[in-house]
Amino acid sequence: MLDNADYMSKSTEMTIDPLSDFLTLVKANAVVTGGFSAGGPWAIHFPARDKIKFFAVVKGECWGRFEGEEEWVKFETGDVGLLAVQRSFVLASKPDVVAVDAVTLFSGSGRVTATIGDGSEFEHLGGHVLLDQAQGSLLATVLPPWIHIRANAPEAAAFRSLLAQLVEERAGHQPGSQLASAQLTQLLFVQILRAHLRSSSLLPAGWLRASADPRISPALRLMHGNPERSWGLDPLAKACGMSRTTFAAHFRMVAGVPPLTYLTEWRMRLAGQTLRETGAPLAAIAQSLGYSSESAFSNAFKRVTGKSPKSCRAEKRLAGPSLAHAPSSDVFD
Repeated sequence: MLDNADYMSKSTEMTIDPLSDFLTLVKANAVVTGGFSAGGPWAIHFPARDKIKFFAVVKGECWGRFEGEEEWVKFETGDVGLLAVQRSFVLASKPDVVAVDAVTLFSGSGRVTATIGDGSEFEHLGGHVLLDQAQGSLLATVLPPWIHIRANAPEAAAFRSLLAQLVEERAGHQPGSQLASAQLTQLLFVQILRAHLRSSSLLPAGWLRASADPRISPALRLMHGNPERSWGLDPLAKACGMSRTTFAAHFRMVAGVPPLTYLTEWRMRLAGQTLRETGAPLAAIAQSLGYSSESAFSNAFKRVTGKSPKSCRAEKRLAGPSLAHAPSSDVFD
C-alpha cells in the first residue's frame, strides 16, 4: 500500500477534515521546550529562531515587544501567543527593565526552566512547532507574523482547561505524563489555529482560509476524501448547494485558486510526500491520484512543482535524513 497517497485517497474516515490533512502533510508537531517563573522586576530577550514559536502565560502578567515593533503588548494570565516569523522579542515585567539574554539565562546542558527572583508572581510556558523540511512552508507562509489570543476572548475558552492540565502533567510526574503533555500541547496548537480562524475577520485567500469556510467545505471534503476522482465543477457545486458560477467565484475568492487547480495542487502535494517517503513506483502513484498514465502524472507534477517526480525523489536521497523533528533542549530555541 502506498504510505501516503493511497491511504489519503481511500480513507474517507481520515480525510473529511482538510485542516487536519494539511497539518498531517506538513507534520506539524507542537512541543513545549520549557518555561520560567519570575518575581520582582525582570526582562528576557529571546533570539530570533527559524521556527514557529508559541508561549502561554500561566500565571501573572507581562509585557512583550517584538523586533520591528515600537509598541509593547500586555499579556495576562491565560493569554497565548504564536510567532510565525523569524523575529527576536522581549518579555518583561515592565517595559523599562533591562533585558537579560535568554541564551545566558538558560545556559547549561539540558536546562529548560529558570527562576528569576522568588518566582512567585509570573509563570510562563514556551515551545515551538516542528515542521517537515520539504513542505513546512505550506503552513508557515499562510500564518500572520503574530497571533495573540487573549484569555477573555470567547475563542480562548478551551485554552484554560488545556493549560491547567498541561501544567499539572508537567509538574506531577505521573505515569504517562510525557505522552499526555505532548498530546495536550498538540491540542493547544490546534486550538490556537481554530481561535485564529474564528476571530480573524479577513484572512488572506489560501488553503487555511478555505479550510474554515463552511460554504465550500462539502467540496473540500470530496476532493480530500477522493483526490483520485475526476471531479468536475457540477458535482462540487451541487454538494455545496450553489450554482456552478457562484461556486467557482466563491471558491476562488476564498482559496485563491479555482477549484480544479486546488485539486491538482493537493494531488501534487500528496505525490511529493509519497515520492520523498516511499519507494512506490511512479505508475502506482499516478494511478492512486487519478492519472491514466505515468507520463500524464509526470507532466502535471512538473507543471505544478517545477521539477520532475524522479528529480524530487533524487533530491530527497541526496539531502539525507530530515532533522525537522529533532528534539530541542533549549526553552528559547
